[in-house]
Amino acid sequence: MTAVGSYRGLPVTDAECLVEAELPLPELRARDLLVRVAAVSVNPADVKRRAAAPTAETPAVLGFDAAGTVVALGPEASGYAIGDEVYYAGDVTRPGSNAEYHAVDSRIVGRKPSSLTWAEAAAVPLTTITAWEAMSDKFGLTPSSRGTLLVVAGAGGVGSMLIQLAKKTTRLTVVATASREESRDWVHLLGADAVVDHSGDFAANVLAGVPDGVDYIFSPYSKGNVEAYAEISKPFGEVCAIDGHPDLDLQPLMRKSISWHWEWMFTRSAFETADIAVQRDLLNRASEMFDSGDLRSTLTTELVGFTAENLREAHRMVESGRTVGKVVVSRS
Repeated sequence: MTAVGSYRGLPVTDAECLVEAELPLPELRARDLLVRVAAVSVNPADVKRRAAAPTAETPAVLGFDAAGTVVALGPEASGYAIGDEVYYAGDVTRPGSNAEYHAVDSRIVGRKPSSLTWAEAAAVPLTTITAWEAMSDKFGLTPSSRGTLLVVAGAGGVGSMLIQLAKKTTRLTVVATASREESRDWVHLLGADAVVDHSGDFAANVLAGVPDGVDYIFSPYSKGNVEAYAEISKPFGEVCAIDGHPDLDLQPLMRKSISWHWEWMFTRSAFETADIAVQRDLLNRASEMFDSGDLRSTLTTELVGFTAENLREAHRMVESGRTVGKVVVSRS
């Protein structure tokens, strides 16, 4: 099969950072599905893995998000049949989805929303799972939850899904941060109740719009923001972060008894937790919401043609830090 991978970590400007290679078909584990991939999206996690890829004789195949068709099943795979259309976010411990065929545990795979194209479906699994786990597993939000949620970098992939999910499944007021006109327009389109500028004096800008402070903060960029979070959070507030830094100082949060949560959507698959199938159920519920019109895909850029050149361009766009929504590479 044809795949796109990295033989060593290189900058995105180097034509060798992502190259095409011919590899054998993946061997299926007991619960696996073999999927013919129709589209993949590129996340910041993909960019980081490419830049840090170790030197090797066999290329590291990257990619998490994918949408495609089931073509084979492992002996213990359940819930799917050959020909089913699926979407999923993959597993950080296994080869990625940037390949013609991909093996994935059936317990983390959802049924593709029938109303979405392959590209629209591939844009959303990782960010949907991350946003939903932040809301339910970390913040413990329910349909009756009230308060104010601050979504930092609301126009990003996870922020774009979190805004929608919070507005459709809770009674929260959602405030998103954005610094460019394009980003502000996007988060308003997704349903944000208010938008504040995260450039300049971040805390002052937030408090100008929400003078009483916020109850929940979603943080994709934590380094350098902890003191601001301590200032804008209400006492007993909560922060959920998806980025890690070895020298992150959380001491400023103590005086207000602010809780700090980590969200890493690969935890269930990496450790094969007893509740791993929660992600399958979550994606199936999201699929129903896409088909009912309660959620919209966050696809904004589609590059047609599953080539190393297109994947390099997708990585370049995501690495720029100026993308709105999601960038997808589709087969056709």
